[in-house]
Amino acid sequence: MSDFDRNVAARGSLSDRAVAIDAGLRAHMIRVYNYMAAAVALTGVVAWFTYNAAVTSTGALTAFGQAVFSGPVMIVLMLATLGLVFFLSFRIDRLQYTTALTVFMVYAALLGVTLSSIFLVYTGASITRVFFISAASFGALSLWGYTTQRDLTGMGTFLMMGLIGLLIAMVVNIFLKSSGLDFIISAAGVLIFAGLTAWDTQKIKEMFDSGDDTNSAGRKAVMGALSLYLDFINLFLMLLRLVGDRR
Repeated sequence: MSDFDRNVAARGSLSDRAVAIDAGLRAHMIRVYNYMAAAVALTGVVAWFTYNAAVTSTGALTAFGQAVFSGPVMIVLMLATLGLVFFLSFRIDRLQYTTALTVFMVYAALLGVTLSSIFLVYTGASITRVFFISAASFGALSLWGYTTQRDLTGMGTFLMMGLIGLLIAMVVNIFLKSSGLDFIISAAGVLIFAGLTAWDTQKIKEMFDSGDDTNSAGRKAVMGALSLYLDFINLFLMLLRLVGDRR
């Protein structure tokens, strides 16, 4: 009888631990999504205010707009945002998670300044429509990546190779200025970042460790949010290039 009681107790302990891990994982993923959503919102708000400060009601550029949208300043902004991504990626293990989160939000704000130029190219209604299409697609893909039992590791390797090819094609098309190649790049970009959304979600889920301390868990949440943020922003931009209405 005592042996039976110990077995029941052991099974109960394992069950309680599994429930605790599941609860911890859900809390971790909610934290990741909250950080990502905050960054997307910050980017959107900064982009909108930058555009309104840069363009007059008649559509002419203000002095601020001429400065922001000039070649040198835009290049500096692009290099600064790229530098912050590399800084976070390579220094994350040495940062306090609060510092990492601050750098992430600074990056999101700077990217908002850079992306404000899309309001010059596309109509406001088109940007809004594509944003909600992107949000719905992202949510469905991320949910699939979280719930699927399929191992997406192999798909991730293929997608990273595709991403490198996509970047090369974009550089080449700067010189070719081919509308046909631009369409192919946009369509391929949508597929690649759709796949990366599911892959990154599964990777973030698998990286969760209930034994992590506060700082380690926070760093993982920031890096997970950064990965999904980049997936969403790029998915949005590729869809905008594909179906957005130009001014």
